[in-house]
Amino acid sequence: MTLKPLPNFQSLETHHCVTGSLRHIYAYNDHPLSEDLLLGIGGGVGFIYWHMKGAPPFIGGRANARGEFEPLVGQRTGVIIEAYRTSSAAKAKRTLLAMLAAGQPAMLHVDMGFLPYFDFGGSEYHFGGHVVVACGYDAESDQVLIADRDLALHSVPMEVLEKARGSTFKPFPPKHTWYTFDFSRKRAPTPDEVRAAITEQAQGALEPPIRNFGVAGIRKTAMQIRTWPTLLSEDDLRFTMFNTYIMIDAEGGTGGGIFRYMFGRFLREAGAVLDEPRLQESAGAFHAIGDRWQEIAMLFKQGWEAKSPAHVLAGIEMPLRDVADAEEAAWSALRACV
Repeated sequence: MTLKPLPNFQSLETHHCVTGSLRHIYAYNDHPLSEDLLLGIGGGVGFIYWHMKGAPPFIGGRANARGEFEPLVGQRTGVIIEAYRTSSAAKAKRTLLAMLAAGQPAMLHVDMGFLPYFDFGGSEYHFGGHVVVACGYDAESDQVLIADRDLALHSVPMEVLEKARGSTFKPFPPKHTWYTFDFSRKRAPTPDEVRAAITEQAQGALEPPIRNFGVAGIRKTAMQIRTWPTLLSEDDLRFTMFNTYIMIDAEGGTGGGIFRYMFGRFLREAGAVLDEPRLQESAGAFHAIGDRWQEIAMLFKQGWEAKSPAHVLAGIEMPLRDVADAEEAAWSALRACV
């Protein structure tokens, strides 16, 4: 048997692993919404700074004021999305094969560090928050066909996929997570839902529940990076700067500018839905903020590659403070608009 995708499955080039996987599933089920719309309608854009004991600091641009992202995307697009987790690799495998046999691609959480088509330059890297779509299976070779962010479809041995699904690396072990979808009542988001999604994201940025999130989180990051050289070994500091670069840059699956470019495009779509021209101005503001974040990403990349990464940190604090001011102004104007 030749390994090939399910009939009518279309491989798409996408930006972010979660919204890209959702777009693959939505397109397969004849509900072709843009990836930018899926991100924005689920309230998926924000900021987080987190430093768990025993782990390197983490910076990210995803957020959700109302809980899990995927169910909210479904609620606002007429789709029932449910997540399932299990500690049993055997159960996870049986469920995956049953879904594919029933003609449905499966959206899965995996540790990208175990996927053979990723190249980390010989370094060991683990991130269990990665999401892919399994879209085909060959029983003879026990190979699964995977759709990721690129156009190519990737053949992965089931044994390797099971390892990626069951990874225990922190801070985001995938826990064999998969999703089910019911498209029987699919629809476009309503204007009220679009407005609510924008309001939630602005609220989360301007009035976060704790200072690690939103604009306050960016300012906290600017203060905390001073302490990194005293808290981290040089190897851990170098990894943290690499990981931060990845979590901002398009290479890491943010669409570039820590999701701000994607959010700007969402606002352009939202402006048409709401017939609100001012959202076009907000879209431009967030695109410009994305440019600033890209400059910060390049500084972290320089630190990762530098002989002494600690010396580069001194030049990152002020750009972070400046982007925090720009974000506060942009989110305030956006909240006033809607």
